[in-house]
Amino acid sequence: MERSWNWTTVPWSTAIVPAIQNQSFVVTKVTFRLQPGDPEQIAAKMEELAIRRREKQPLEYPSAGSTFKRPEGHFAGQLIMEAGLRGYSVGGAKVSEKHCGFIINTGNATAEDVKDVIWEVQRRVKERFHVELEPEIKFL
Repeated sequence: MERSWNWTTVPWSTAIVPAIQNQSFVVTKVTFRLQPGDPEQIAAKMEELAIRRREKQPLEYPSAGSTFKRPEGHFAGQLIMEAGLRGYSVGGAKVSEKHCGFIINTGNATAEDVKDVIWEVQRRVKERFHVELEPEIKFL
């Protein structure tokens, strides 16, 4: 089955397209229409964004990126930090001290370690703030 969307009709979010969430298919083709711009301005903007990412995200460690979706009215990283979980770890999986919304691999994390950290973070945030954190990742 072939399906297509255009930019104006896809309800974009910060991390996932809700229109395709929970669907069983694979994207095999993407077409972009780009606007020409000044190469120096584009390069400067790209560098500015890269610097901000390096300052705010734990890019020095392997991770799966942002671990939790943003709960309505909250920031996952802030809730995790306020729940006292900054630096919380199981085996080699650890809540990043730089950005609590990331679970990093300190060198020897197993999938089980990551899962255990996720579940404990969810449990403690729900217990303290009555907010359910939904993982960005899918468990198979």
